[in-house]
Amino acid sequence: MPSSCKDIRAALAQCLQESDCVMIYRNKPSDCLRPPLLDEMPTKCQQLKKGYGECKRGMVDMRKRFRGNQPIAVSKELEGAGTAGSGGQLYAGKPAFDSGVKQTSGDEPVERDWRELENERYRKS
Repeated sequence: MPSSCKDIRAALAQCLQESDCVMIYRNKPSDCLRPPLLDEMPTKCQQLKKGYGECKRGMVDMRKRFRGNQPIAVSKELEGAGTAGSGGQLYAGKPAFDSGVKQTSGDEPVERDWRELENERYRKS
């Protein structure tokens, strides 16, 4: 198997082994991935299953064959250490959103519409 999906496959297997479906109810992991039991799985496992399916699909998608699948940083997502404020990466490692969204406190005056400003200038002249 190509290395692009190994990380997410291992994360999905670990999530399944730690789930109640396998640990408490003693179902097979393959049975837990099917619809009747899949709805009772933790959200993290459901997301990993969907991501693994997209990864496998991306291996045969001719549009992605040239660049390959995107690398998946599973460890950060599983540990919850992912930073919520960081923007995505563009090419050459430049952040997509350098400054991010402007922080406001809610006390700022409302900026006037440019049309109102033009109308005032017109009325004054």
